[in-house]
Amino acid sequence: MIKKSTKKADVLLFASPNNSADMRWFARFACGDPFIAFTAKGKRIAAITPLEIVRCRKESNFDIVLDMSEEMAKLRETQPEAGTPELIAALAERYKVNSFLVPPDFPSGLFVLLHKLGVKLEVGGTPFFPQRVIKTEEELEYIRAGNRASCAGFKAVEKILKESTIDKKGFLKYNGKTLTSEILRAAIEHACLDAGGINVEGVIAAGGDQGVDCHCAGFGPIRANELIVCDIFPLIAATGYFGDMTRTYLKGKASPEQKKLVNDVKKAHDAAIEKIKAGVAGVDVYRSTVEFFKDLGYETGYNDAGVPVGFFHGLGHGVGLNVHEAPNLGGRSLAAEKLRENMVVTVEPGLYYPGIGGCRIEDVVVVKKDGCELLSKHPYKWEIA
Repeated sequence: MIKKSTKKADVLLFASPNNSADMRWFARFACGDPFIAFTAKGKRIAAITPLEIVRCRKESNFDIVLDMSEEMAKLRETQPEAGTPELIAALAERYKVNSFLVPPDFPSGLFVLLHKLGVKLEVGGTPFFPQRVIKTEEELEYIRAGNRASCAGFKAVEKILKESTIDKKGFLKYNGKTLTSEILRAAIEHACLDAGGINVEGVIAAGGDQGVDCHCAGFGPIRANELIVCDIFPLIAATGYFGDMTRTYLKGKASPEQKKLVNDVKKAHDAAIEKIKAGVAGVDVYRSTVEFFKDLGYETGYNDAGVPVGFFHGLGHGVGLNVHEAPNLGGRSLAAEKLRENMVVTVEPGLYYPGIGGCRIEDVVVVKKDGCELLSKHPYKWEIA
């Protein structure tokens, strides 16, 4: 039977640091293959293949690094059919660990096999390592670097839009070709790569009503006089940490409705940042943004075509080794958790209406005792002639 617990205990992970933020944080080491990692008597222990063992011993956070192949060979002298479950059970016995706490995404098959071998396991909560929500100064600099890569992407977009012309049909032309979302995304990806960032989870460059579908990546030609939502969230390859920023652009001349939309989103963005500080519940900042837009007359819900309109997503989320992690500023999570010093969150109000377009403005802040500090910095100039 699976038990859930939040008590302090020895932990067990079996994952790849490149695919698991918890393992990357625990190991302080990157590699593509899963391996065994656990604690025993206050020490961090890994069992890893010879392919990675030298780097692991030099770069990782482990106190003890075992050769998995060597350990398996010894075990198979007495258990010829032994595999990963049997090795974990043997290591638990060697290091006198009575039970392990495992993350909620621990491999289910491995969990069942370990249970059959008599290894006691309990499932931890989310986040599995609560310490991850409080960032160190080193982590803050990693996130700043991620946002600098985002800014490189915005500069590429701004250059292209500035150099683009408008043809007779209202499409943008760049270097003799019709400008498309695909061209913008490619330019963003190249710029981020030059800045050390990889867009492993994609890039959003969506114009017109595509920007109303707020996670639509964007496709096809870009038109003049339409809002273009550019959301860039690169991973810095060297550290594993993300940046996450959004700017909204328009090439040509904005309508009065578009100008009001963008100006009001920026006001909401600024007002939310002013409210963020340690001791404030994130959901309260979210609710104040909801009320701000409501007071200005913006309706949130579904239009006659069944399309979500208005401010229908959360105000923000944590950023770190995952692009979306705890804590949350409202939206799906309405928990009244209070923000704590050195938590990192995005602030990203948005409004979306077919025919007018979508606008989202996003920055990243670190919570401080008496306010917050921007970890992202890029101009908000959005209307490009």
